[in-house]
Amino acid sequence: MNIRVLLVDDHPVVRAGLRAMLAGFPGIDVVGEASDGGAALVELSKLHVLGEPVDLVLMDLQMGSGMDGVTATAKIKAGEAGTPPPPVLILTTYDNDADILAAIEAGASGYMLKDAPPDQIRQAVVSAAAGQTALAPEVAARLVGRIRNPMPVLSGREVQLVELLATGMSNRAIARKLFISEATVKTHLVHIYAKLGVDNRTAAIAVATQRRIIRGQ
Repeated sequence: MNIRVLLVDDHPVVRAGLRAMLAGFPGIDVVGEASDGGAALVELSKLHVLGEPVDLVLMDLQMGSGMDGVTATAKIKAGEAGTPPPPVLILTTYDNDADILAAIEAGASGYMLKDAPPDQIRQAVVSAAAGQTALAPEVAARLVGRIRNPMPVLSGREVQLVELLATGMSNRAIARKLFISEATVKTHLVHIYAKLGVDNRTAAIAVATQRRIIRGQ
């Protein structure tokens, strides 16, 4: 039986290219498309009701003003578009720690980069649909590096906080965003500064960007 795939990307040209590429592989059928996470949930729910569930969601991360891929992945894995939820394979241009960790924590089965060779993407689709983990070599190397690197690494929450710092948010705004106290934010900042070897926000953002912990602004 062929692998039924739902494509989720906000760029029609990208979706068309992915559809054409996957159509060239035996055993893979693209059965639907969506321009953002919200539309993906609707499409998955519709197919589930019709008794035609997908075997894999190929999901972009950033999709304009629509629901992002991480949020959509979390909702899909929570069963909001039907159960059992299909595996989600992230396909994006971003390879920084913040995006990788967020996607994995949301329940993604794999993380691939858009510039990967077609055969690599095909194998990732097959592996993820079979319930296996599928990681781009660059992404796997970054995760292994986090494990092997003797330097202190930021936790998922700390990475999230540095991302918010980079947007210019105050401690109070960050506390409200994360539903924690300002005192907790300050405690996190102390740990972040120590791990990055800095003593202020600007330096923390610069080092985190340089190390590709967060995206460049």
